[in-house]
This record gives sequence, structure tokens and C-alpha cells, in this order.
Amino acid sequence: MKGSRTKGTTTIEVGAHGVALITIINPPVNSLSSDVLSSLKDSYEQALRRDDVKAIVITGAKGKFSGGADISAFEKVQEGKVNEPAPDFKLSEVLGDTLEAAKKPSVAAIDGLALGGGLEVAMACHARISTPTARLGLPELQLGLIPGFGAMNSRTFDSIYGTQRLPRLVGIAKALEMMLTSKTVKGEEAHALGLVDAVVPPNELVSAACQWALDISECRRPWIASLYKTEKLDSLGEAREIFKFARAQAQKQAPNLIHPLVCIDVVEHGIVSGPRAGLYKEFESFQELVRSYISKSLVHIFFSLRGTTKIPGITDLGLVPRQVKKVAVLGGGLMGSGIATALILSNYPVILKEVNDQFMQAGIGRVRANLQSRVKKGKMTQEEFEKTLSLLKGSHDYESFIDVDMVIEAVIENVSLKQQIFSDLEKYCPPHCILASNTSTIDLNLIGKQTKSQDRIIGAHFFSPAHVMPLLEIVRTKQTSPQVIVDLMDVGKKIRKTPVVVGNCTGFAVNRMFFPYTQAAILLVEHGVDLYEIDRVITKFGMPMGPFRLADLVGFGVAIATGMQFVENFAERTYKSLLLPLMQEDKRGGETTRKGFYLYDDRRKAKPDPELRKYIEKARSISGVAVDPKLARLPEKDIVEMIFFPVVNEACRVFAEGIAVKAADLDIASVMGMGFPPYRGGIMFWADSFGSKYIYSRLEEWSKTYGEFFEPCAFLAERSAKGAPLSSPVDHATSRL
Repeated sequence: MKGSRTKGTTTIEVGAHGVALITIINPPVNSLSSDVLSSLKDSYEQALRRDDVKAIVITGAKGKFSGGADISAFEKVQEGKVNEPAPDFKLSEVLGDTLEAAKKPSVAAIDGLALGGGLEVAMACHARISTPTARLGLPELQLGLIPGFGAMNSRTFDSIYGTQRLPRLVGIAKALEMMLTSKTVKGEEAHALGLVDAVVPPNELVSAACQWALDISECRRPWIASLYKTEKLDSLGEAREIFKFARAQAQKQAPNLIHPLVCIDVVEHGIVSGPRAGLYKEFESFQELVRSYISKSLVHIFFSLRGTTKIPGITDLGLVPRQVKKVAVLGGGLMGSGIATALILSNYPVILKEVNDQFMQAGIGRVRANLQSRVKKGKMTQEEFEKTLSLLKGSHDYESFIDVDMVIEAVIENVSLKQQIFSDLEKYCPPHCILASNTSTIDLNLIGKQTKSQDRIIGAHFFSPAHVMPLLEIVRTKQTSPQVIVDLMDVGKKIRKTPVVVGNCTGFAVNRMFFPYTQAAILLVEHGVDLYEIDRVITKFGMPMGPFRLADLVGFGVAIATGMQFVENFAERTYKSLLLPLMQEDKRGGETTRKGFYLYDDRRKAKPDPELRKYIEKARSISGVAVDPKLARLPEKDIVEMIFFPVVNEACRVFAEGIAVKAADLDIASVMGMGFPPYRGGIMFWADSFGSKYIYSRLEEWSKTYGEFFEPCAFLAERSAKGAPLSSPVDHATSRL
């Protein structure tokens, strides 16, 4: 338990019909913490002892069955605070023989959520009744684990074991799909699959479950132990083909992850050798995975995501978000249209302003295409498409801005243009209107220099494509009011973004941290490393694409303009290369021109370009850089470190300057903004797996050979000298936040 949180519990009520109703109470999602399990054990044993109880129904309070395990218990194990999960999870004692082998039948009444351990509890019951909107699933792989809530007690194997029960209820293929993708199913689909036995309206749930339990006890319905069901299992030959296909897919989609393969192995073992053997296999595998680096990383990301909503001096002031009823977006290009799409998808009326009718119609067309893509994928009906698009209105003047509550500027990265826009906005928008900029690098104080409304100016930095990428980087200046920050955080939440609040500087958090990413790659190329080998290695590491493929996607114009901001502000530690300008001069602009670092066909499929060598050689000769023979066959490990350690170095500066309050915020920003692999825990968490001393020594070594670009910052030097983790808290008395 953390802090002084109210303990979870259960209640038991016995009706005149002889059914004991046990209710799990642990807000907000009725998680199965140790106190809940202890109480559940007591309530269940009481129901078994009582002569007036014929059957048992388990449900959850306030419309939620159970969201699963108390994740904080995993942290205790991973941090070494307990030797094994057993002290916090006595599920075996509660639900092993007690549930499935008990002399009184039990039925789960499921509403809201039945996830992870919650669904495993339900599957151990003799029947399950659900509401149509309930969501059921086993999402444990998102934490680097396998379903195995029962495996959390090392003293007995008689428990609920999700990897063994789910295939016997829904079939092997569907069970693997649900577990490997962490996919949830709603009540109706769960019924069709055989996961639940009936679907009823919420107001009939408990009464229907009670009647079902009585019917079992009085032999009017079958008494079914899910662990021994076989009718949904395929023949052994068919099952082996399913497992073979699942392994191939897992290795293709997640080559760096072991736990999906472990999950498949455990399920297969139970099918081939029987459920009891599967229980032992699940137990052993779970115990190994819960202590693995990947699980530690993913649990860290889980809690870090929650932490982004807690900003000292902002979210603890008791401020209530004001209602934003109408939003204006300036600029209908790729970013502006994406932002507008995200807003109307969450039912915000939007005005899209452009300089003329041609550009305005083009912007509306991009929004329409974004929505049509959802229709084609089955994520939206045609009726929903029409209704959503009707929320968007075009404009090429400020007259309709008289009643907007927020404006998001998303024009090109031009300082004087943005200054003029914000000056105009101050004249035409109401006094309460939030004035936000989607700038990716420009200092907000510079943008708002000509305005008087400094308290309303804030950064709302989306990532492309804005209607898809999950991060919203909220940038505040020293003058931005806490109310405006709270308002924008609320809008971010409503449009399904993860907001990370950061301080104001060139590049803010994400782009500033990662400006050395492409620069390090270019430095290596000019010193003799193969460009395509770098992209291959970095993609293998887990990034969505390598730095050169990313540069092509972003476009050279944007890359050069952004790079100039860093050259101007951080001249001493930028690697200055003419490679991009030389390529741009030759009509190479990236993917949009079909020529960049790669060549692109009609389907935008990339392939290497043998002509690239001449640009590299020309850039090398102008810069006076010599090929380093030592880099010709650079090991993959060194490529990863030479690309990412400069990113870590800059992240340390961002953290030390107070641009971010917590290192965990930088981890979330790196994962959601740049696609850093979540199973590595984010940039700072990953760096701490090496240790500050190692990273400092490597950067120091490279700086002697390749210059100031690699020179370790003072913060890193200090942490190295102390042997301290990079993510340890910093005194932010002078924080930019």
C-alpha cells in the first residue's frame, strides 16, 4: 500500500434465496490488492461455512468488476523490497480449491472492467454473467508479464492461471490473440466466444447472476470447471500449427521481446501436457518475467504515465478546468489539419483558418481524408463521418474568432509571422481565450514578444500525425497562468493525448533532447559509417525508423529550419554538416520529393540510393572531415551508444535546467514523442541501466577524438563522480517550470 490510501475490502450479503453476494470495493477500479484479497478470502470462507448459503456471486462495486492486480506490488518485487510476490498476493489461498473445487458454486457478475487478475478471478468461477458494455481481457503483456495472477503465490499451484483457462473457454487462436495483443472484448463478443455465459442489462446483472448460481446448485445448469473444458480445444496437430504461426508473428512484430514467446510456450505446454503441467510452467515463467528488465521498464512506463498529470504548483492548487466549447486552428497544413482532426473527433467545434480559400479548402480536404481513413478501417461509420466533419468550419479572416475559447497556431516555423499572428489574436479573440502555439522549437517568449497577454500564451506541441501520435507537449513560460495550463491539460485528456508539461526553451523537451539524434548519425556517416547500416541498427534497437528515414519523412526543409534553431542557440555542441543543404540544393527534399536519403516508389516504399555517396563525399571534403578506419566496421552496440548517448547528454541538461520536473516525464516524452521503445523504459531509465559513470566515460572518450559534440555536460559529470543515477531528483528551486 502507498501512503495512507483507504484500504480495499469486500462485503458479503446473504439474500433470502440463499445466495451470498460478495462485492469487491477498492476504488477506482477495484484492483486486487493484498487487503482486498485477504478480505475476499475471509468473505468466501464465511460463505462456504454458512448453512444458509447455497451459492455465491462475486461482483465489483460501482459498476466495475475488477481492473486486475495492484501494480504497485510488482514494483515492490522489482525493487527488491520483497523477495517474492507471495506476501502481497495470497490469491491461491483465496481462489484455488476455494473457488473451482468448492462444494458451493460461484458465478461472476461482470460490469465495467474485468481485466488481468480480475478476469482470472471470473474465469475461476463456474459461470460468468456480463453486461453488454463490460470489457474483458488479459493485458499483462503490456507490463512485460504473462497472465498468471495465481503465479504470484509461490507456496501453492492450485490457483486461477489465466494462460490455462482462457484457451479452454474461447479456443487457442482467440486466446493467443487476446493475450498477445492485450485486446479486450465487450460483453456481446465475450458471449459469442464462450468467455461469458449470458449477457444482461446492468440493472438485471446481480439478480441474473444469483439465479444462475442457484440453478447450478440445484442441478438445473451444468457445474463447469473451466480448467478442464476441452470442447473448444483444437486437435494437437492443428494446435501446433496455431502455435507455430503465433511464434512467427510475435518474432516479426516484436523481435526484441521474449515475454510474448514465453506466453505462447506456456499455453502450448498446458495444451500438450495437460492443465496441471501448464500451471507449473506458468508459475516458473511468471517468476522469471516479473524480475526481468523488460517488465521493470514497462511497469516504470505505467506509473510514469500516471505521474504526468501531477505538476507541483499547478495541479495541487485545486483549480477546476474551464470548459472549452470552441477552438480555432490557424494553418491547414499537415499539422494544423491533424490537430483539427483530433479536436473534432472529440466533439470540439473547430474553425480552421487559412490565408485564402484555396489553402482553406486544401486544409479541410486533409481533415476529410483523415476521417475517411477511419471509415475505411472500420473505426467510424459513414453517419459518424458526416456528423464529425460538420463540426469543422473554414475561414480566412478573424471575424469568427469572437467567441472561441482556445486558438492553436500551427503555421510554418517563422518567428516574425508567428509574432504578427499572436498580435492579431490578442485583438480579435475574447480576453479569456487561450493562445497556444504548436511550434516545435521556437522560444514562446519570442513568439509572444509583441503581445500583452503573456499569461494566456502556452505551447501546445503536437507530434505528426497529430490525430494519431499520443503525446501533447504543454510548454509554459514564467508568465503562463496555472489556470491556462490546467485548461490545456484537460483538453489534452479529452482528445486522448498524454500531456507532459515542460518549461520554455529552444526545442522544449522532446526536440531538444533529440536534436543530437540525427546530428550524431550524420557525424558517424561523415567519419565512415554506412548510412543504411545506422538506420538498420537503430530500427533493430526498437525505434520506429532510423534517423535518416525519419529525416526523409519529416522533410529536409523542416529538418534544416529546426536544425538552425539549435545551431543558433547551442552552437558549441551542434555538429555542423552541409550534407542536408547539399542534397536539398539538388532537389532532394525527402519522401515528398521521392528522393532523400532513400528513393521512394509510387507506394512510398523506401530503397537505398547508390548515388548518395557523392553527397557524403562532398560534405566530407567541405567540412575537412577524414574517414576514421576504426568506424568502418563499428559494432552495433557502439552505433547505438554513439547515437543515443548524446541524446542522454542533452536530456540531462533538460532535466538539470528544470525544463522537466521529473526524469520520468522525459521517459514518457521520449517514448510517446519520438517512439523510443517503451520496453526500454524511456531515455533516462534506459541510461540508468548503463550507469552514469559508463556513459560519462564513453562521451569523454569520443569528445577527445570527435570534438565538443560529445562533451559530457556538468550534470552528467557530477552524477558520474557520485556514482548516482541520472534520474534521481534534482533540486528545482530555480526550475524553468
